[in-house]
Amino acid sequence: MTQTLTAQDVFRSAYENRYTWDKNFPGYQAQVTMENGDQKYTAQAKVNSDLSFEVSGIEDGEAQKAIQGQLWEMTIHRVKRSFEETHGKNTFSFGEKDETGAIEILLGGASEGNSYKVRDNTVCFVNRRIRDKVVNINTLTTVMTDSGYLSGKYESFYVDPETGEPQTTITAFEDKFSDFSGYYILTDRIVTSENDGQPQVTTFSFSDIQLLDAE
Repeated sequence: MTQTLTAQDVFRSAYENRYTWDKNFPGYQAQVTMENGDQKYTAQAKVNSDLSFEVSGIEDGEAQKAIQGQLWEMTIHRVKRSFEETHGKNTFSFGEKDETGAIEILLGGASEGNSYKVRDNTVCFVNRRIRDKVVNINTLTTVMTDSGYLSGKYESFYVDPETGEPQTTITAFEDKFSDFSGYYILTDRIVTSENDGQPQVTTFSFSDIQLLDAE
């Protein structure tokens, strides 16, 4: 007898297929190089085992803030939380299937109005309200590991909560990872945005990556 998967089954499977760091993750340190046009900055970064982080060895406040922002965005996606912790107060139903075969998952309950798309057991699109804004994230490519998938290329932008029309230009990301003793760590990120109608490319390179000693 064939079992029919519910919307919750489909979304749970994709959610649990994300790559995250386990409870034994020791943290790491690295040198960060940020380049934007003819500007270049270097700093030291440390990501702790509890996924808190710090950036030091850089005097430019705006550059330090930009590096901190990328570390924050990266670490929040490595946090391992159970499906029940994150989505236990939500309900799930199927929406439309698009031309790529991705199936829409509509949320109710605590996250009423949010939606996702799932394709090949990965979450390939996010439509999520964050306070008074709605962000869309479209994943274009993924990196597959033995412990789940990572987003390779993706883009994000804010949309009008009422009309769904874009309110900002698209920011595109391209990430590369390397395996350090079983832990996949970001080594390169290219961020392409728009400034006064012109493309602006900022790169973040992480080198001399060393895992911290586990306590």
